Amino acid sequence: MTPAVFSHGSLRLYLLSLLAESPRHGYELIQALSDRFGGTYSPSAGTIYPRLAKLEEEGLVTKTSQGRKTVYAITDAGRRELEARASELGDIENAVTDSLRRMADEVRAGVNQAMKSLRADLAAAAREAKQEARQGARSTASDAAGDARTESRLALREAEIVLNEFRQQARADLRQASMRGGIPDGAVSGLRDGLARLREELLSRLSL
Repeated sequence: MTPAVFSHGSLRLYLLSLLAESPRHGYELIQALSDRFGGTYSPSAGTIYPRLAKLEEEGLVTKTSQGRKTVYAITDAGRRELEARASELGDIENAVTDSLRRMADEVRAGVNQAMKSLRADLAAAAREAKQEARQGARSTASDAAGDARTESRLALREAEIVLNEFRQQARADLRQASMRGGIPDGAVSGLRDGLARLREELLSRLSL
């Protein structure tokens, strides 16, 4: 569904602004919009392509075939429309920023609630483990295996909390960087490489 920030005609103008940055094919426009909204909104092909067809019909964009892809580019007429509606585009950009903040607040609230639930589960599991210890479980191989499973469950839940905290903070940092002027080149690839190295170290520690 198109966000409320895109009132009638606004998405059409926003597509023109994206094409003014560089020619793109349909999927790239969908991805660009998804990136602008931090992945919280991704328009469907049924939303984008009819608007592109209308823009082409009005002479504001052209399309060319590059292999199996159709690439759209803004025309001089399209740039003139952007210039004439610059103030309107600025209002749309401000509305997008406000919408992103609202979405971030909603996501943050949901993550915080999930974190509280995980911590409550962890505390409950810890209390259960203490109660079992106080009851004096028998020192048998079966009991030892049960204790090991309990410790393993505790460790897994703690790891989930750590991962969720990292994901929440990383997304917040990336959004702030995007709104301040853009995510620097190499930041995402550096994040990917760093996570890959951490996973290799984790696998080594787990002896997998």
